[in-house]
Amino acid sequence: MTRAATPTTDPVRPSTAAGTDPVDSLDAQLAAERAHLDTSRAALRRMRERAEALFATGDKVAGDAYTAEQLGRHMARRVKELADDPTTPLFFGRLDFGHTDPDHAGREYHVGRRHVTDERGEPLVLDWRAPVSRSFYRASARDPQGVAVRRRFGFSGGALTSFEDERLDRGEELGTASRILTAEIERPRVGPMRDIVATIQPEQDELVRADLADSICVQGAPGTGKTAVGLHRAAYLLYLHRERLRRSGVLIVGPNRAFLSYIAAVLPALGEVEVEQATVEDLVTRVPVGAVDHPAVATLKHDVRMAEVLRRAVDAHIGAPTEPIMVSDGSFRWRIGLDPLHRVVDETRREGLPYATGRDRVRARVVGLLQRQAEARRAESPSDAWLRRMAKTRPVTAFLDAVWPALTPEGLVHTLLGDPQALAAAAADGLLTAEEQALLGGTDTTARAGTKLGRTPRTTKWTAADAVLIDEAAGLIERPAGFGHVVVDEAQDLSPMQCRAIARRSEHGSITLLGDLAQGTAPWAATDWRESLTHLGKPDAAVVPLSVGFRVPAAVVAFANRLLPALAVDVPPARSLRRDGGLDVRTVTDLDAATVAEVRAALAHDGSVGVIAADDAVDRLRAALAAAGVPTATADDVETAARVTVVPATLVKGLEYDHVVVVEPAAIVAAEPRGLHRLYVVLTRAVSRLAVLHTAPLPAPLTAPAG
Repeated sequence: MTRAATPTTDPVRPSTAAGTDPVDSLDAQLAAERAHLDTSRAALRRMRERAEALFATGDKVAGDAYTAEQLGRHMARRVKELADDPTTPLFFGRLDFGHTDPDHAGREYHVGRRHVTDERGEPLVLDWRAPVSRSFYRASARDPQGVAVRRRFGFSGGALTSFEDERLDRGEELGTASRILTAEIERPRVGPMRDIVATIQPEQDELVRADLADSICVQGAPGTGKTAVGLHRAAYLLYLHRERLRRSGVLIVGPNRAFLSYIAAVLPALGEVEVEQATVEDLVTRVPVGAVDHPAVATLKHDVRMAEVLRRAVDAHIGAPTEPIMVSDGSFRWRIGLDPLHRVVDETRREGLPYATGRDRVRARVVGLLQRQAEARRAESPSDAWLRRMAKTRPVTAFLDAVWPALTPEGLVHTLLGDPQALAAAAADGLLTAEEQALLGGTDTTARAGTKLGRTPRTTKWTAADAVLIDEAAGLIERPAGFGHVVVDEAQDLSPMQCRAIARRSEHGSITLLGDLAQGTAPWAATDWRESLTHLGKPDAAVVPLSVGFRVPAAVVAFANRLLPALAVDVPPARSLRRDGGLDVRTVTDLDAATVAEVRAALAHDGSVGVIAADDAVDRLRAALAAAGVPTATADDVETAARVTVVPATLVKGLEYDHVVVVEPAAIVAAEPRGLHRLYVVLTRAVSRLAVLHTAPLPAPLTAPAG
């Protein structure tokens, strides 16, 4: 039972529900809500103008240059956070609390994307992350949480067009039958991904509001909103722990640049403008990548055993003292015997420090032994200049280079790949087989297409897998900087070594891991989240499944689910609450002509159109569409005005389109070893309609009876 006002384009206007209190007419209430929206927008504009004024005059009110710079940065950030998009509603709901609630009795709160106050500081719009806003997502007829009425608003182009009430205090709840909620979920999309603050479901909200200390893994079927959950959790944590996370940082890790471009607008729309986004390749950029490994070699380099190989290789550089140290100091000569030198090396080794830190510690302890001798003879403490001079004397540096020589990550990996004896020593005791060592060292012909070793690391042409090894080596040698929270999306395709690269950046923080084992397409794709979480250093993180989808139509999900038995992963089949949408699978004689016709038909509907094909067919299809006068965009060009995007199957992961045209599934499957997994990804990108065009027979799992 609801009280609702509807857009004027709706031919039927429901009347006030029987039994409700007709306090105001629906038109009057709608006018009042529109007035509140206007007032809120004006207040936000004043907040931004004040921030701009402070930004402009900050250097005049600050006491010194450093304070002025810090104030300037803060106000510049504040100006960005207060940006208003007139096409996006400032609020999407309202909570009316009953008179029995002890904290909010009789109060009304509009819930929106950010906090907006009037000139007296009174809230006009509450941030969706505020504690009281939790009830907008969690309250129900069975558990009203003090809420008498929950109101949802419908918008079109930023204009408030309708509202819908649920009288929770009377047991009235719409749930997924809400027309406004359904319309927002199913709204056509063109361009970057949108936030979902208006449509967060209770099970999603529980994950979004998880504590900062908690690491969680979300196994999410297509269309369940796992990406949105991760991004909104980042926004929530920044709201709750702003200063802490501003210092330590929040990192979003995505599978490719196209995906990061697609999600880039979500956090700024929520007022969060200082979140770093990167691919794993972006994180491991110590060396330029100029070569490509054979798949067998790349798979071996991504194997977790390589971490132990590298650890042994680093450890092998630590030697034992072989002679005492004699240091001349003016008229004095200081001597350090073998026993104390052995103790220095052994104690430092036991501390398990990064290699470079250990080298500095050995130097400092040797100088400390010299200092104690000097203090005993001179009855005074040497100066800092004396300590620095002793640290640079030839006997000390020679000793250091002998027992704990300087080491670079690039140099370590260069030596391992170019010196079979060094590799054999590090891979001993069966850690790597002789055949595997030959692959890494390039003596097997399979490996010759990969790393091009030069005489030095600088002249070497490295591969992407080498970059991961070098990052691992860097973690052994140096102390890497970390983030307070890391969100990792499409995590099923992370190799063990890539997981370790992320672990080094989240050692003292938490992670939100997002993925779907059924969508794993890499040669090293995960089959068990526990294994991935162990490599990420979070073995005890909770694994939470999301299997109910709201975006992908049920007919499309059922069609894609036919592939699951062939994917060899233990995940529950996806389910969808969408009963609309369309599925059209048909055999054609001319793929290019059929694709052009299908795209033209799709353009008659609202929303985006994605044409997905095997990578080697993309240029041909773009040319066919261009010849037909249909402008197209590429996957990473999310700001273009073109509604049609032609996407290689290998880059479509994480993206969504209203109408998807899949061209020749058999070619997509044949293009790579895990082609069926890739096809599962491709088929689940449609959020309204899916057309599958083929000349070759469909892959066998798709022709099996449904069920």
